[in-house]
Amino acid sequence: MNISGNTVFIPGSTSGIGLALALELKARGNTVIVGGRRTELLERIAAGHPGIDTVQIDTTDTVSIASAAKQVLDRHPDLNVLVTMAGVMRVEDWRDPASFLASAESTVTTNVLGPIRLIAAFVEHLQAQPDATIMTVSSGLAFAPLKVTPSYNASKAAIHMLSESIRLQLADTSVKVVELEPPSVRTALLPGHEDNEHAMPLDEFVTEVVGLLEARPDAKEIQVERVKFLRYGEARGDYDQVVETLNGGDPHGK
Repeated sequence: MNISGNTVFIPGSTSGIGLALALELKARGNTVIVGGRRTELLERIAAGHPGIDTVQIDTTDTVSIASAAKQVLDRHPDLNVLVTMAGVMRVEDWRDPASFLASAESTVTTNVLGPIRLIAAFVEHLQAQPDATIMTVSSGLAFAPLKVTPSYNASKAAIHMLSESIRLQLADTSVKVVELEPPSVRTALLPGHEDNEHAMPLDEFVTEVVGLLEARPDAKEIQVERVKFLRYGEARGDYDQVVETLNGGDPHGK
């Protein structure tokens, strides 16, 4: 995707990677619409960052997605970039169904069905634009599992294969499919994760992402250097060592 001149909708961007990316894209000359569930956060973002539009959306709710899509397209008929950012990550113990089933169902609803429903709501409009992008958000954990987050790992692996597949189907349209693959980043995705010394600082991550988007506008996957350890373990032949190192340094697994 081009780094400027777009109209970008980012559901799930009231904090963390989503908000940081939204602000950086706004600074690069894009019109940005931030989506989220909590109205107080949306109001705070709108007040603190003039020029950013906001839309309330719950990506687990089909009615909310339909309503938000109508608002976005009514106000921004030139929308040409959708970033399916919304996601959840939870620690689970799969030795006891009572402790993981509800979490797993919620994770799949948010992380897999949410992006699918968002794409369904916008794909026809995007195909009518001369140059459009769907940016999905997977994870380094799509390629190497963190022991304590099975459903999250699986949901992000699903997003990777979904991205690969719909890219093939949309190849003869104006819509590009770009997959953002974050490593561990210092956000509040898990409790205490903002202070995790093993995670990448948020500002460094977003700066590198935007630099990659600028340098490689035709990239299919956006991979900062730190995620390549996870992304290519199987190809390098050191997958077992990658999994051992990943889980050995995880404070949530202790």
